[in-house]
Amino acid sequence: MTKITMQPDCSNAPRKEFLKNFNVAFATGNTDFIIEHVSDDILWTIHGDKHINGKEAFTREVNIMKEYTADGLIIYTIITHGREAALNGEMKMGDTTYTFCDVYRFTDTKNNIIKELNSYVIKT
Repeated sequence: MTKITMQPDCSNAPRKEFLKNFNVAFATGNTDFIIEHVSDDILWTIHGDKHINGKEAFTREVNIMKEYTADGLIIYTIITHGREAALNGEMKMGDTTYTFCDVYRFTDTKNNIIKELNSYVIKT
């Protein structure tokens, strides 16, 4: 079971709550939730590693990742403004901790459909 820790101010807005749930889905391998909330033309850049273009390639990538669920997830900060948002935290997997920051661009200001995702991940 994944232990989830969040700062108290991380869920006081609907988009912040969505981003919390989106990251919990990554940590727990809930690929259906993740795939459901990206656009068909999603662009995911994992800086220093790869670029993933389109929902089909995105689906393949997250289905590979679902085998690696986290033991713990800490969310430090969620910032939202209009169509853009950012979240930073740590994910613990076995003896390894990854510090990360994700920057999101949504299709519009009303829906929780992600059009662009930039991930910065450091093994600590």
